[in-house]
Amino acid sequence: MNATKQIAKHFRDVHLGGNWTSVNLKDTLTGISWQQATTQIDDLNTIAVLVFHINYYVGVITRVLQGGPLEGNDKLSFNVPLISSEEAWQTLVNKSITEAEEMTVLIEKLDDTTLQENFTDPKYGTYFRNLLGVTEHTHYHLGQIAILKKIVRNSAQPS
Repeated sequence: MNATKQIAKHFRDVHLGGNWTSVNLKDTLTGISWQQATTQIDDLNTIAVLVFHINYYVGVITRVLQGGPLEGNDKLSFNVPLISSEEAWQTLVNKSITEAEEMTVLIEKLDDTTLQENFTDPKYGTYFRNLLGVTEHTHYHLGQIAILKKIVRNSAQPS
């Protein structure tokens, strides 16, 4: 398997399953209601904010892989739209999973030599660095989501 296919598999697996950790975004988000996803615990980000944040960077990188410019702003990456219904929550979840799969397909189409090229500008490093980075970023926040899910569910149960 060439390097781009391996990176694509790793990215797909953190979203859909099959990775070494046996934890993935799709399964972790299953069964979380919109109320749970928007429950604020102390000053931590909510599950909904983290899902939006993960997907924000997927969108930024996908646009570059489609030939567009690199346009993103860290401050905007936490601006989740209001989630006030199950429909709005499921729309965000489905968007995240769908766009991750779209990005995976684009990664698979890259030539291995592209991985060593600059990702739009030398200051951002190579394609390899950014594709691996967005995967690591997803794993990092997936861990937070898994913990928040347990906290939210445990706090909702009567003692």
